[in-house]
Amino acid sequence: MIKIDSYEYYYNPEDGKYYIRKRKNSTHSLKKLKDKLNKSKDKKDRKDKTSKGNKGNRSGDAANKVNKSHDKADATNKTNKSRDRAHTANETNKSQDRANTVNEMNQFHDRADTVNEMNQFHDRADTANEMNQFHDRADTANETNKSQDRANTVNETNKLDEKMSKADITDHSLYRMSIKNNHNHPIKVSIVMPTYNKYHQTSLSLYGLSKQTFSHAEYEVILVDDASSDNTSGILKEVDVPFKFKYIQMKQNKGRSSVRNIGINHAEGDLLIFLDGEMLAPPSFIENHYKHHMHESNLVVTGAMHYEGVYTFIMPDYNEDQMAHLKELVNNDAEYRRLYENYEQTRQHSNGPFPLVTKEDIDTNRFQRLSFPNRYFLNSGLKHFGERLEGFTLPYIAFLSGNVSVRKANLKKSGLFDETFVGYGAEDWELGYRLYKNGVQFVLDPSTVAYHQEHGISKRKVKEQWGNHYRFVKKHPNIDVLILSLEWKELPFMHLHQTLVEYNQLEERFPDEYNELKHAFRTMLFRIIEYLNNGQPVTKLYDLPEGSEERIKIHQQFGTLRPHGFDYLASSFEQIYYL
Repeated sequence: MIKIDSYEYYYNPEDGKYYIRKRKNSTHSLKKLKDKLNKSKDKKDRKDKTSKGNKGNRSGDAANKVNKSHDKADATNKTNKSRDRAHTANETNKSQDRANTVNEMNQFHDRADTVNEMNQFHDRADTANEMNQFHDRADTANETNKSQDRANTVNETNKLDEKMSKADITDHSLYRMSIKNNHNHPIKVSIVMPTYNKYHQTSLSLYGLSKQTFSHAEYEVILVDDASSDNTSGILKEVDVPFKFKYIQMKQNKGRSSVRNIGINHAEGDLLIFLDGEMLAPPSFIENHYKHHMHESNLVVTGAMHYEGVYTFIMPDYNEDQMAHLKELVNNDAEYRRLYENYEQTRQHSNGPFPLVTKEDIDTNRFQRLSFPNRYFLNSGLKHFGERLEGFTLPYIAFLSGNVSVRKANLKKSGLFDETFVGYGAEDWELGYRLYKNGVQFVLDPSTVAYHQEHGISKRKVKEQWGNHYRFVKKHPNIDVLILSLEWKELPFMHLHQTLVEYNQLEERFPDEYNELKHAFRTMLFRIIEYLNNGQPVTKLYDLPEGSEERIKIHQQFGTLRPHGFDYLASSFEQIYYL
């Protein structure tokens, strides 16, 4: 029989399980019970002996004998009873021991089960802990991976930001090109901006272009600096623009046509917008240009016919008319008037541009209080022909490169700017004329207007203009180009249009007549530009000897123009013939 009380269970902290072991100095409960019963029996026996001695002294010997006999019998009985009781007690104890043993066995098994359950619990706990540790390690790995991914993303972003903040530089024999915000996103619109010594205005122009509603990732600005001597070269570092920005710095001054062609060659967009460096574009400028070309591929769109000027700076080379005009405009705004008064007080101490318009003024459109319209072309007759210049015989004059858009494919078909045109004027009309001859439709849209930041007018430009116009008429000595010479006489474009219409009618109705008059008219138109280019007085454009046969025929033919309904042609001829 296993002595249950001799064992106990204990917890091992090293492996987290319970075990059973033998108790130290343990005493079984049955042994304690037997020792108690034996002590009780010895005490009773001593008591019985004492009682018998006392009775023998009081009786006689006979009685003592009888008593002894009875005592023996009683003792025997008592002994038997005691034995029976002891036996019974022993049996009871044995039964109780067996019961206790069973109970202790059950308790042992219960404790063993408990230990097993505890061990199973701890095993499960250990398993759970191991699973949790596994998941923790997995989560840690995932977090590490995520952290690494985030770190990689940050690194890539930093690299991209670093790449975008640093300009990609390409060196060419004629120029040096730097690209800011370089990316591979498809470009839809390329804005080609030539500039020369207009640092202050160009800075504001670039700011206006950074506020466009058109997606910044889908347009680029190509600023071609024609070897400026001012601070224009610092613009690349100074400006913070959201679009792809290409700054091309010419090593030598090459002229407008050349620098625009360089810009075209570096353009990524299918649509090109030519915009002068001092033009201030409203937020919807690009979007309004682009929408016309979305559905038609053979267009030229211009906002230049709806010219708006603005005084953003007080320039030291303004002429008297410009200063008087500006003084009127500043009265529209108290702050601008205060700035103008400050300029008046300090002008003798400064010979640089005096700022009037800020970037905040551009954001709020406050700058428009210093703007003014110039509708020269529209008021000169173009407004009568509608947005698409239907029926107008000189639509190519709408190709003014200060603000005009055309698809690159059309330029490839018609050719780029003629680089023999150096300096100011006529290079855009000459390209516009070739586009016109190739069937391009011209569109005037006031929503594509941009504000021209006024600057001083150089007297040199006048000579450059006549020189380029002379190249124009020499290259295209056609009546629809020659007729522009009448603008020198300050005749409106409607008059030029009507004169050309009637000349074409004369050719159609009388193909073999009026030959002397036609020849004289074309010659005089050409000579106007030739004389202006040469600096000659524009007079005696077709001087014939008195009484010469040709002179007589011209006079006769001229006399029949008005009776045949050629009033505009007769008026134009008369104004230049008798110079």
